[in-house]
Amino acid sequence: MKRKALSLLLLGASFFAAKGQATNIRFTEYDLPNGLHVILHEDHATPIVAVSVMYHVGSKNEDPTRTGFAHFFEHLLFEGSENIGRGEYMKMVQAAGGQLNANTTQDRTYYYEVLPSNQLELALWMEAERMFQAKIDTIGVETQRKVVKEEKKQRYDNTPYGQLLSVVFENAFTTHPYRWTPIGQEQYIDEAKLSEFMDFYRTFYVPNNAVLVVGGDFNPETAKAYINKYFGTIPRGTKPIPRPTAVEPVQTAEKRVNFYDNVQLPAVVLAYHTPKLGSEDFYAVQLLNQLLSQGKSSRFQKAIVDEQQKALAVGAFAIPNEDPGVAMMYGIANAGISPEDLERSMLAEVDKVLNGTISDEEYQKLINQAENDFVQQNQRVTGVIENLATYYTFMNNTNLINTELERYTKISKDDLKRVAQKYFTPANRLVVHYLPKSMEKK
Repeated sequence: MKRKALSLLLLGASFFAAKGQATNIRFTEYDLPNGLHVILHEDHATPIVAVSVMYHVGSKNEDPTRTGFAHFFEHLLFEGSENIGRGEYMKMVQAAGGQLNANTTQDRTYYYEVLPSNQLELALWMEAERMFQAKIDTIGVETQRKVVKEEKKQRYDNTPYGQLLSVVFENAFTTHPYRWTPIGQEQYIDEAKLSEFMDFYRTFYVPNNAVLVVGGDFNPETAKAYINKYFGTIPRGTKPIPRPTAVEPVQTAEKRVNFYDNVQLPAVVLAYHTPKLGSEDFYAVQLLNQLLSQGKSSRFQKAIVDEQQKALAVGAFAIPNEDPGVAMMYGIANAGISPEDLERSMLAEVDKVLNGTISDEEYQKLINQAENDFVQQNQRVTGVIENLATYYTFMNNTNLINTELERYTKISKDDLKRVAQKYFTPANRLVVHYLPKSMEKK
């Protein structure tokens, strides 16, 4: 009893200590006449500046017969521009002492540079070049076709369990464009004509479909002058921006899929349809995933890995999608453990969430974890600028960077049980057995 009381005391102390570190993130935001949304965040702690542009286009905006376009453009727009030579984009940033990267999801495409603070103008000019004068020609398209196909082979086709997300989404969704993942199908990229790439660029890579965020050590008035100079003259996009309107039908019965791949050990995935990013129940789902899999004392880890020794690895997570998505729980079986046996153990832990109790200690740990994760994300300027862009793009509420934590702390233990019983039901479940090809019946 004393040990439990001490644990609760330490957990509470950790929570309030972290809470004291969660400082308010200051920012200003405004719109240019062409529709570009601009967010500025000053942080003079280190002499660096980070510049990012988030375009509201991901794989869900693609034509079903041209999947992979958004991810392809993530690569293509490093080819150069009218004023930046082919292959020089990365070299220029690195020569200035900076770094850069980009990534694509089902909902958005994100580019960023981190440079010494005296290179702010360079970063803004380069992003403006990408937005308005990108080099889209036959040479660049053919070069990136090879790059993207090679990436697909290395990261998905020839990586153990590399097809797992694709298998889940293509079986969990029947109507909504989440049924394919950003990597897409290489044959569609091969079939596409140059005119199709140009049309995609002119539709989505426009100022009124983007948010520009500048963070770090800079003078706001200087930044505004540069932004107006380089972005202010870019014309507003005139093409309608396609937004998917398809609504995934409610799943009414469990679905089961066996998938065979070049793996040594079976894996089991339980996928449940869940609410969209920013909705009230979404935050409870995130806490439930933490309850099952975050940390060595999580329920999956303790029961399935440590005590039963049925799994080599376990986890639970929900991709924060703009539209309703899925929460996934997975386990990779230990040698000699059948997927059926592992599935039973995973479902037993899910059932305990639905019908059992969450202790005060577990609940406090969840809140502590949410607090810690929230603070950690905003400790680096790169994390801040991405969060600012995300909150604006998907929820039109940039200040969630300061208030979103309250949505977690307001969730009660009763809320967690209610949400679990609403979403983690057999009728709302996809079960995937990801199996070695040796187990496939001939």
